[in-house]
Amino acid sequence: MDLNAVRMLVQVAEARSFTAAAGQLGVSQSGLSRAIGRLEGELGVRLLHRTTRTVSLTPDGRQFVEHCTPLLCGLEDAERKLGDRPCTPSGVLKLTAPSMFGRKVLVPLAGRLTAAYPQLQFELVLNDRLVDLVEEGFDAALRTGPIGDVRMVARPLRPLRWVTVASPAYLARHGAPATVDALHDHTCLAVRNLRSGRLVDWQFREGDGLRDFTAPARMVFDSGDPLVEGALAGIGIVQVMDFAVADALADGRLQRVLEPFEGRTRALSLVYPPSRQASPKLTVLAEALSAGTW
Repeated sequence: MDLNAVRMLVQVAEARSFTAAAGQLGVSQSGLSRAIGRLEGELGVRLLHRTTRTVSLTPDGRQFVEHCTPLLCGLEDAERKLGDRPCTPSGVLKLTAPSMFGRKVLVPLAGRLTAAYPQLQFELVLNDRLVDLVEEGFDAALRTGPIGDVRMVARPLRPLRWVTVASPAYLARHGAPATVDALHDHTCLAVRNLRSGRLVDWQFREGDGLRDFTAPARMVFDSGDPLVEGALAGIGIVQVMDFAVADALADGRLQRVLEPFEGRTRALSLVYPPSRQASPKLTVLAEALSAGTW
């Protein structure tokens, strides 16, 4: 079996385009198509659905790629070691992440990694837009919730957890709420979902489940980023992800309230194409994120 053709197939599957894959591999589209055609002939099955607009894996093709990708990564790793190639992380690592997570977690972490590995560089795109990793040339993304793109590897990280906080100055003036319903007597800061037009509900643990709660907001923002600044200014109570206020909680600028009712979480994953799996620069990032010290 032609391993180079298998590598080509994996690249086409990730890019969902012969044109993009050929450009990434530095080969002609016709050569790429012929190599995969020969591979299909050797295996006796069709691996790709081809139309004028899209390319996608057949069920046989998906099964073949899922089994071959880890083997290719292992071969590349063995080749590096036999060739005595440097495994030190180097080059540009292009990442995308949600804005607040990127600013609060990814930027400091990238700073530590570039200090440890002088040949490593980062290009960070920090917004909530869902990018196409392969077509836009990203090495990886930090994404929340279920991952629906079966082409990608999704490495689970520590889940995001929400906390409800206020400044000591606010609590000195108004006291701390003892129950969730007591929030109706407080000033709350919230976020409006621009797509639905509704305020984003807060959530609290109630029995074995979670209770949605619409905070009586005195101040509303179009994103979650200003909530921390509002809480630090003593304006009111906010519910935010724990990493966003970790430093302020540690030094006493903010305090948690309603701790017995905390329970809201959301999955977080590092997502990347299978072809990046053996990349040293991605490996050190994944290990740093998996340490969960943020």
